[in-house]
Amino acid sequence: MDVSWIPGSADGIVVACVAIVAAAGGWWAVRSRRSGKSQPPPQGDITAPPSASAPTEVPTRQKPHGPPADIPEDVSSRFERRRARVGGAFGARLASFFGRSDYDDSAWDELEDALLTADVGSTMTERILASVRARVQGGESSPRDAVREALIEAMDPLADRSLSLGVPGDGNLAAVLVVGVNGVGKTTTVGKLARVLVAEGHTVVLGAADTFRAAAADQLETWGTRVGVITVRAAKEGADPASVAFEAARSARAEGTDVVLVDTAGRLQNKAGLMDQLGKVARVVEKVAPVRETLLVLDATTGQNGLVQARVFAAAVALTGVVLTKMDGTAKGGIVLAVQNSLEVPVKFVGLGEGVDDLAPFDVEGFVDGLLDG
Repeated sequence: MDVSWIPGSADGIVVACVAIVAAAGGWWAVRSRRSGKSQPPPQGDITAPPSASAPTEVPTRQKPHGPPADIPEDVSSRFERRRARVGGAFGARLASFFGRSDYDDSAWDELEDALLTADVGSTMTERILASVRARVQGGESSPRDAVREALIEAMDPLADRSLSLGVPGDGNLAAVLVVGVNGVGKTTTVGKLARVLVAEGHTVVLGAADTFRAAAADQLETWGTRVGVITVRAAKEGADPASVAFEAARSARAEGTDVVLVDTAGRLQNKAGLMDQLGKVARVVEKVAPVRETLLVLDATTGQNGLVQARVFAAAVALTGVVLTKMDGTAKGGIVLAVQNSLEVPVKFVGLGEGVDDLAPFDVEGFVDGLLDG
């Protein structure tokens, strides 16, 4: 007879306990790019706060094995290589303005229309128009130089557009939250940002806290696999996003990682509950590591509609920067000015194509020259 199931026997108690633990496991999965097996995480002194709604199950983790699938492109040269992609229709309208033989009232109306059509916004358009007009009529600059100088000045070239993440390998974990509505390319941006950080020498853990969209975690894990970084995700769709973010931060701390990069759920601006949850994610991550950056992803082609989203997110969390996607060839290049003027937060990255390394740090002078040459 199998004595392991006799009530009161020592073996029976052990087997029963093992069965209970096995049944409780599996909520969390930390997946890497090389192995489907899991290992228990190193023990640390960080425990989930009650507000985190963290599960009682023990998370599992595993490290990627072998070299990454590919090496990210050097970050310093990315924007320059893609500068020609930002011109589009806005650049064509400016070329028409530059080609005029005289600069009467109709000329200034043409420049005003070009700026407004590019979603610069009425306030910034008035400022730029006044600046250009004064320079040209005063004989200080050619129309082209006057527009270039006014645009660069309006974009605040002295703004700090770097990520405040510290020195790679300094032992100080920094958290980066990426927020934005569905459809703007947020998860893809997180994956591309991971490649930027790896190219700059940082070690990274990805947190798939967009738990309401079935494909989001798989998509993020694919990005992590390609660049050789760990992705922390919930095993089941619909898990608490704050708990996923917390576990990602805790795993990153235990791993001695530089940056935990958290992809949050796409929040619709008319759903107050989801916006409250975003604040919860930020608070929970702060229990483990300081949130150094909260980046808002906006689709440049949405123009002024993107500003509505931006203001709602700014009310929910303290934004530190903006990432504008789909900037290649759009007529909405002026959205850079509108966003910065509205939020007083700098644009830090722009998406200039669909390639894996088409996310580039925003370069004010390079961007303006790209517009003028388009």
